[in-house]
Amino acid sequence: MPTQRLQGVTNTVAWNLFLIVIGGLLFSIGAKALAIQHGIISGGLFGTGMLIYYFTGLASSSFWYFLLNIPLFLLGMMFLSRRFTLYTLFGFTSTSIMSELINFNIDISDPLLAAVAAGMICGAGFGLVIRSQGSDGGVTIIAIILHQKFNLRIGQVYFGYNMLLFIMAGFTALDLDKIMYSLIFVFITSAITDNVGSMFNQRKMAWIISEKYREIAADIFAKLHRGATFVHGRGAFTDNQKVMVLTVVHNFQIKALEEIVFKHDDKAFVIIENTFNVLGSGFSTRKRY
Repeated sequence: MPTQRLQGVTNTVAWNLFLIVIGGLLFSIGAKALAIQHGIISGGLFGTGMLIYYFTGLASSSFWYFLLNIPLFLLGMMFLSRRFTLYTLFGFTSTSIMSELINFNIDISDPLLAAVAAGMICGAGFGLVIRSQGSDGGVTIIAIILHQKFNLRIGQVYFGYNMLLFIMAGFTALDLDKIMYSLIFVFITSAITDNVGSMFNQRKMAWIISEKYREIAADIFAKLHRGATFVHGRGAFTDNQKVMVLTVVHNFQIKALEEIVFKHDDKAFVIIENTFNVLGSGFSTRKRY
């Protein structure tokens, strides 16, 4: 099946390194080509490195980002898997190098528009990295540990850390306008991160009530290559026994599912709802940190 082959590709080392590199490149472009030229703090550990650079003038934000990652990398080795920490080592090292090599600016003169654009670019990059089996290091390591223990979303932890970072920036007399632009930047980054990180996990769950449930289920197997479950129930008004078909399909299979259902029973009752994380054969595998 095509979906199984695709799932096999997404578990390969090459695919995960590709996501980390592309994601790190996008983040580096947003941070170096847009955020820094307007004095905007990018947030996260890179933003912490920016803040140190702004007020010391020593080395570069990329250098501080790499240096600050070392103790968090050691923390990750204690609580997370060896595979994840090795991917993460590659992630923050490659991001640091790419950020150091980027020496061009994107010509957006309005700092508000720059904050929005940088947030979108960095969020897309960060989301791609989150889709891999590693990370770009930094706050992500803390966020994943908290996600495992308390089910906090990574974007939420990232946003909370940045609030503390901006409070520190305020106490160090960073221009208030720049702090506000940075807040806008971080909010957009967090929102885009969560959306990009979850968009490929979205599926449709369908409940189908029909007297032709066996025929519908057979076509779901044969034509959509998806599984189905019979759920027995009772009608509240008629008190008659009912059999519902429960199935989960990819987004692009919804119209085909409708065709199958109403071909067999034009009076079928169908409920379709979004699901944001489906684990199992033919869908996503459990991500192990």
